Amino acid sequence: MRAARYYGQQDIRIEDIEPASVGPNDVRIAVTACGICGSDLGEYVGGPVTIPDEPHPVTGEELPVTMGHELTGEVSEVGRNVDIDIGTRIVVNPIIWCGNCRYCDEGLYRLCSSGGFVGLSGGGGGFAENLVVSAEKVVPLPEAVPSEFAALVEPFTVGVHAVAQSGLDAGDSVAVYGGGPIGQTVLQSALAAGAGPVYVSEPQATRRALAADCGADEVIDPLETDPVEYITSETNGGVDTVFEVAGVNQTVNQAFRTTKSGGTATIVSIFEEGVEINPNDIVMPERAVVGTAAYEGGLLSAREFGTTLRNFATGAFNPKPLVTSRIALNDIVEEGFEALLDGDREEMKVLVEP
Repeated sequence: MRAARYYGQQDIRIEDIEPASVGPNDVRIAVTACGICGSDLGEYVGGPVTIPDEPHPVTGEELPVTMGHELTGEVSEVGRNVDIDIGTRIVVNPIIWCGNCRYCDEGLYRLCSSGGFVGLSGGGGGFAENLVVSAEKVVPLPEAVPSEFAALVEPFTVGVHAVAQSGLDAGDSVAVYGGGPIGQTVLQSALAAGAGPVYVSEPQATRRALAADCGADEVIDPLETDPVEYITSETNGGVDTVFEVAGVNQTVNQAFRTTKSGGTATIVSIFEEGVEINPNDIVMPERAVVGTAAYEGGLLSAREFGTTLRNFATGAFNPKPLVTSRIALNDIVEEGFEALLDGDREEMKVLVEP
């Protein structure tokens, strides 16, 4: 079968590889679509970061690996212990865990000390014609959720988890720094949780427009207006909850200073390098800082993924405007990764359809 394999920085190759075999507790998935994530871009530009350059402790795999973790498809083969019908439409919760550490013992699989993700850490990937995963990673799609946008269930669940981690309450004021795909899912998740008013700071005009269309009360161009001064002025000293989803030094510090005293700043970004902060921006105003990277895994997948699927079904989440291109697997480098890196293209979410 054909698969996009990561060999290193700016080195992704389409290759013919042998399909994985299906074990007794496994499921084979015929991939319908897989989104290119910001973490995939980070690996392409500056990796390997999370992709293993030596055998991964759980999968045993190392470079090259098949990429892609935002995926949807249909069940095409099941192991003898699996009670899932052939043809079932599904999405994948890609969290990988060891099952032996203190976090796995507590069911906190996303925090596994040896963990990772399908499509980054080995175990196959969605940038391929098919892949095999263990059955507990499969989340069936309700009839009300069309396959057309189901690849966005995973990134929207990142937003759902970020809002849950932040402790946001209905009626809280919110600021989001960064209007990329995950920033947009955080925005929609905060709105669905009853937040308001919600401010979004984003330098790219098309992303500001999308945030406004998706319900942001105000969008700010940080190249024209100081977002800290504006938001703190409008909110009498800062918002209740801030989400940093841009991943640069400036927005991290802006996020802290936009949070009210006693409020919470939630860092959603994955960083390619460290940032500098003034701890007094946290200590003196007694601001809380929360990190969030993924979502619940294992038997708890149904909880947060279920929230996303219900919001897809009811229309509380609108994934459609995030998808800007659909491409073939053979075009993944030029029309996928390179297009996303080209600011003039103004791509948001590119779906690869093998």
